[in-house]
Amino acid sequence: MSQPTQPRSFAPAQVAVIIPAFNEEATVAEVARVALNFTPEVVVVSDGSRDLTVPAAQATGARVLDLQPNAGKGAALYAGLQAAQAEWVIMLDADLIGLTPQHLETLVQPVLSGELDMTIGVFEGGKFMSEWGNRLTPQLSGQRACSREWLLSVPRLQQERWPEPAITEHLEHTGLRWDYVELPEMGQVLKEKKRGLVKGVMYRTRMYADLLTYRVRRRRE
Repeated sequence: MSQPTQPRSFAPAQVAVIIPAFNEEATVAEVARVALNFTPEVVVVSDGSRDLTVPAAQATGARVLDLQPNAGKGAALYAGLQAAQAEWVIMLDADLIGLTPQHLETLVQPVLSGELDMTIGVFEGGKFMSEWGNRLTPQLSGQRACSREWLLSVPRLQQERWPEPAITEHLEHTGLRWDYVELPEMGQVLKEKKRGLVKGVMYRTRMYADLLTYRVRRRRE
């Protein structure tokens, strides 16, 4: 696993941050503000949100796309990539806690330097439950950096409700160089806390079922 890099003294203008969001009014603004402190191109894509996600994100000065109806994270990510202009992109979840510009530097620097083609962020030292889940299935992490053009080439990216397995499969097929990088003192708001225990458990179960059965579903097509 790659070690965190030292932050540079400037924000890379050739990097865009894409933040798909669904009902994340409590956290999306802070994630967007941190991203704007790193690079001027930040695109928040609301995926059919029914709360205050859109105005909360707009208040930060980020570019905000309001997709209706809800179509899934893959469609939101694809829309954000289409709207962005930068050569390189950082993907971020909208419910992160403890995000700093240094985390973004850690994600993107190995890609900008040519050391790797993609980085995948893994939580370290953050909230126990979100860190445990992230480390149990690191290949499903939503924190990544890579070429915008390559990410747009991922088959079925726009159709997948959860695009991480499709991205990982395309990594294998194209032979890109990639590695996990540690993101210290960072975590996510648990689904059970955001949506309530019962709805949160149901949402998480559907999410992991969809994520972990991706290859089975693809073989049946």
